[in-house]
Amino acid sequence: MNRREFLSASMGAALLPPLLRGAGSAELLKGRAEHVICIWLGGGMGQIDTFDPKRRGDPAKKIAGALYDTIPTAVRDVGVCEHLKLTAPLMDRVTAVRTVHHDVIDEHAAATNRMHTGRVVSGTVVYPSIGSVVAHEKKAADGAPPYVLVGYPNVTRGPGFLGAQAGYLYLTDTSQGPAGLSRPEGIDAGRQSRRETILAGLRTAQAGRADARVRDYEAAIDQSLKLSSPSFTRAFRLDEEKADLRAAYGGEFGQRCLLARRLVERGVRFIEVAHNLNFVNGTGWDVHNTGIREQHVLIKELDMAFSTLITDLESRRMLDKTLLVITSEFGRPPEFDSGGGRGHQGRVFTCVLAGGGLRHRGAYGESDEISKTVARDPVSVPDFFATIHAALGIDYTKNLYDGDRPVPITDGGRPIAKLFG
Repeated sequence: MNRREFLSASMGAALLPPLLRGAGSAELLKGRAEHVICIWLGGGMGQIDTFDPKRRGDPAKKIAGALYDTIPTAVRDVGVCEHLKLTAPLMDRVTAVRTVHHDVIDEHAAATNRMHTGRVVSGTVVYPSIGSVVAHEKKAADGAPPYVLVGYPNVTRGPGFLGAQAGYLYLTDTSQGPAGLSRPEGIDAGRQSRRETILAGLRTAQAGRADARVRDYEAAIDQSLKLSSPSFTRAFRLDEEKADLRAAYGGEFGQRCLLARRLVERGVRFIEVAHNLNFVNGTGWDVHNTGIREQHVLIKELDMAFSTLITDLESRRMLDKTLLVITSEFGRPPEFDSGGGRGHQGRVFTCVLAGGGLRHRGAYGESDEISKTVARDPVSVPDFFATIHAALGIDYTKNLYDGDRPVPITDGGRPIAKLFG
């Protein structure tokens, strides 16, 4: 081997995904899920007060510990907090991953970016969110967007270097579809057809269509025309659902989860549903000081909507094809602050998986006696993302490309193997 051949071989090895270096013919874990509904608990869900309960604490006496009692679940030796009573009987369809961790602790924006892109903020690369990666890899059914955000848009949810075609469609109000998809009053089908004919003529005449930005813009126009059709916009007519089912889902957050199920039925690959209804306790999940006093209301809303989503999907034979995910930017420490609330904790917290054809076990990983550090089976953010990708049959060892620059899809994450097979 001459010098040039040696350098070429060395560079090729360096670009191989970490899991494949020296792995021979190691078989990739591969599930058969087709969709993801990701529930985002912005502010920081306290794992010790929800899916990783521990001994009771006392904010008045400054004794670290849980704020609520623990109740048993359908899985032996796996408990949840007393306000998750509807989810508890369904925990055999669920895995609370209790040892997720990262090193971004004190700042919401940076941690939110970490839990959407799997990486720290970079000055040279705008990384895509996991929703955009799924949209890029799985595409969507014809006439449906691959990625929908039910909540407020943010760059951390965006496509980064993958471009606009991996971006999201968003809405903030379940009582109507996304703004801009409905035709203005007075534009009937005939007039719309004439407009599209004119647009086609202008495209033929214009120069510079080789520019990727122009192609992205035209693709967005084409998609918006498809999405304005009645076959897709009907997904937002929640009044078509039975009243008792809508009631079972609960209020606005529950209706967002119901909408997510309807979007899955129409072929959307990734839906993020935000639960950030701060008017309930003034702070949402960011329960510093007195904000924690009404935290149980948030937990009950989550319990109601999440449990109904599981049983609704199951009754329609869609649960094995739909991976449900609950994530948050970080957790909360077991200690109480001066007002009786909790601060931020990224060293160990809980994210939740359900459905998606996985072999669920109620819980995976173990934190210490007060959920302050990882005790067993740590799961990094890239590991958690790799688990999601593997459940969808996406190659979690591959590279994406920012121009000619290879970017590992999960930054070397390894799926939780015990959830597969």
